[in-house]
Amino acid sequence: MKNANPVSAGGALRLVAFLALSACSRPASVHAPSVPPSPADTRTVSRYGYEVVKTWPHDRLAFTQGLVFRHGNLVESTGLNGQSTLREVELGTGKVLKQVSVSAEHFAEGLAVIGSQAFQLTWHSGTALVYDADTFRREKEFTYAGEGWGLTTDGRWLIMSDGTARLRFIDPATFAVNRTIEVTAKGKPVERLNELEYIQGEVFANVWQTDEVVRIDPATGVVRGVIDFAGLLPLLERRPETDVLNGLAYDAANDRLFVTGKRWPKIFEVRLKALP
Repeated sequence: MKNANPVSAGGALRLVAFLALSACSRPASVHAPSVPPSPADTRTVSRYGYEVVKTWPHDRLAFTQGLVFRHGNLVESTGLNGQSTLREVELGTGKVLKQVSVSAEHFAEGLAVIGSQAFQLTWHSGTALVYDADTFRREKEFTYAGEGWGLTTDGRWLIMSDGTARLRFIDPATFAVNRTIEVTAKGKPVERLNELEYIQGEVFANVWQTDEVVRIDPATGVVRGVIDFAGLLPLLERRPETDVLNGLAYDAANDRLFVTGKRWPKIFEVRLKALP
């Protein structure tokens, strides 16, 4: 279930034993980019920790399923049947500037914006909702097979996860699947790929019910790196309804990476640190 019981930072499932991580290391230079490059050798799986650059307010009731940085603010897809929305959120204050509700039959999921169009997946409905990205006016719908989880774009294709180790590359004009890749780490499939973000030529994917985000080569599906976000939301800021890490957004113009979770009170701007 995508609305599973909350998972604490200390109790999150680990990705796989052979990719055991540590979030502790010497800090990288303060001048380092927020997203250090991954190795050219795709046989190498690099490890990353993080440091928090800044925190921003977030609606604690928002069941975050997709997050996009656009025009200085955030566009967010929130889930749960009868509570799903598409909203524009002011980054600095967390104020909802604009919002439309999604029909109760749909459990909204991943979100991507290409040009003037916003694409929102649904979990079990097999329906992608297409909006005008400026007005949130519904324009059309597409159907797809299987479940809808995460969504992002490389600027040409929509890239979609469905809870398995597969990523589909989809034509945004027709929603036809152009190609599919299997995501693997050291030759083994990485299941439960969820929220996605395309960053500097890689697909970042949160692994559902963990604090880990994998960095994927979109040409081959090979995992080049794993980021451990354990402890990002402190235990003192968690409540019984607080759920798992889920929500990645990237400000390409200013090289800023934002991370949040379902029913989290904060959005974290983070800088990644390459670990030994």
